[in-house]
Order: sequence, then structure tokens, then C-alpha cells
Amino acid sequence: MSPKRIVEKARSNMLDIIGICDHNSAENVCYAINAAKNIYPSLKVLPGMEICTKEEVHIIGLFDELKAVLKLQELVYQSLPEEKNNPELFGEQIIANEFDEVEGYNDRLLIDACSLGVHEIVGQIHKLNGTAIASHIDRESFSLIGQLGFIPEDLVIDAVEISPNITPDDAHKKFPEIERFPIIHSSDAHFLEDIGKATTRFLIEEPTIKEMKKALQNEDGRKIATV
Repeated sequence: MSPKRIVEKARSNMLDIIGICDHNSAENVCYAINAAKNIYPSLKVLPGMEICTKEEVHIIGLFDELKAVLKLQELVYQSLPEEKNNPELFGEQIIANEFDEVEGYNDRLLIDACSLGVHEIVGQIHKLNGTAIASHIDRESFSLIGQLGFIPEDLVIDAVEISPNITPDDAHKKFPEIERFPIIHSSDAHFLEDIGKATTRFLIEEPTIKEMKKALQNEDGRKIATV
């Protein structure tokens, strides 16, 4: 799952937009953006991050600007435990450039939860003009419903994400509380072969967060065409 290989796989699957959402980090995002410019200029790479909150809920933040996700990364890094990553137990956390050359290693314990709550994370994402999405809500672990048992009424998320393991119809039947939110279908890819396994089609004028938010709310003719 290196930047160059991700972009190449996205091109082979004829994807137009992808989000790079590493766990509690955005170190590789700029390199994925550069790789797309070199290999597949028509591909829009959205800067993002998947944050593990103190409740161990995964929340996706997607942005238009790289500087926004780096500000979020700084906040998350400050809230992570001081314990360092153990490569022998959890694997190396490689930072690779657009040519798949190793730039360095992240020694933070990125698999851990940060000390910020789900409301704080969603609030920070919106403060940085991003879109906040509840990750893989159909999973039993690390999902909003799986961890809390419900979706808080005062949690202002922009959408809920379902994984390739469930259809939208089945998700609505199993989790009726998601009826009040737009749904996106994502690959949640951790391996190259899973990229594009599930997709969402947006009818928008340009591949921006602003346009995608309009589509999620069915505003100004923008909409989700298929999920």
C-alpha cells in the first residue's frame, strides 16, 4: 500500500476520486498526491485521516487542502500515548515518497486510540472545513455503533460509511438509526487488491469537499447517484 502503487491501482480501476486515510496519521498523503500528478493527473486525491477516538471509534476526516489534514495530524499526534511503536509486534510504519522510496519511519503508536472524544474530533474536522464520516458502521469493532451502541443525537457527522461486506439495503435493515444520514460505500482498503472493491458515485461539478457535501445533502442538483 505505497503511494505509487495505490495510484496505479486506482487508475487500473478507473477511479476518479480516492481518499488517503491512514490510521491517526497523514504522513503519506502528500506523496500520494504527487504520485497522482506523475502517473494519473485526472485522479483527485483527497487528503484525509482515519482517527481512532478515545472511545475507540473510527472517524474519517476528508479535506480539500493538505494543510488542513496536517493541522489535524498535529492535534492527533499531541493526543496519542507516548508509547512508541514496536515494529516486531505491529509492523513498520513506513513513510514512502511518490517513487515508492522510503523517506523514513513513523515511531508513534498509531494503532492506539487518541485522548480526544468523538465529538471533539468531529468538531475539529469541521473547524478545518472538512467532512466527518463515521467509518465502517457495519463493523462490530471500532465503529460508532459497535463501540457506543448508538449514534449520539448531538453528533453532527456528514455521512456514515459502510464497508464492502454489506449492501445499503441490508445496512438500513440492520441499523435503522442510520436513516437520518447519507450513506457512502467505500472499499476501506488495507490491501492493494481491495482498492475499488466498493465505490460511491457522486454527481458533482468538480471533485471537491464542498461539492461532495452538497451531494450528500442533495443540494443544488448535486447528489449521490448510486451507492
